[in-house]
Amino acid sequence: MAVSPDGRRVYITSPQSATNEPASLAFVIDTATDTVIATVQVGDGPMGVAVSPDDRKVYVGNTGSDTVSVIDTTTNTVVSTIPTGRGPTGVALTPDGSKVYVANDGANTASMINAATNTVTATIPVGIFPIAFGIFIQPPAPPSLPPRFSGTPGKANCTGQSVSALAKQYGGLNNAAATLGYSSVSALQNAIMEYCRV
Repeated sequence: MAVSPDGRRVYITSPQSATNEPASLAFVIDTATDTVIATVQVGDGPMGVAVSPDDRKVYVGNTGSDTVSVIDTTTNTVVSTIPTGRGPTGVALTPDGSKVYVANDGANTASMINAATNTVTATIPVGIFPIAFGIFIQPPAPPSLPPRFSGTPGKANCTGQSVSALAKQYGGLNNAAATLGYSSVSALQNAIMEYCRV
């Protein structure tokens, strides 16, 4: 799952349908209405997903087809399919959006993709079965900017949505607070409540 920089869209991959049949889909959810607004056909076994900092592209690691699908967020269509190493799973972008890194679980490598040309420019040997990249490669938001959370400000479920999304993304609120630069879970929760009141 990945959230757009403005918090208005959530992108979720689905390698299987509800009946355990191959699905190869990415879903686009509008956070204002909590509804699926688009379904995008991607490669086989989609797993990792990341949104570019400018909110123009979404990258999906297709574990079963050894590719990364590039989705245009304006049209919600695949505009490019990039061959990578075997079993691409985790996907992350550099803060300027110029490079995409993909963890290739089946190849014990990471692919570096040039986002401007949609081509792999480097293959980096890493440890066995690399699975995911984390948000840690992104810089923390400057203190002068308000944080962005998953919930919609002013809605009754804003705090719950934000807390749930952070817990899932970071593996718990303690990790979320530490990664995002908050001194404690309480400080993070206070920031979420302040955001949700806006």
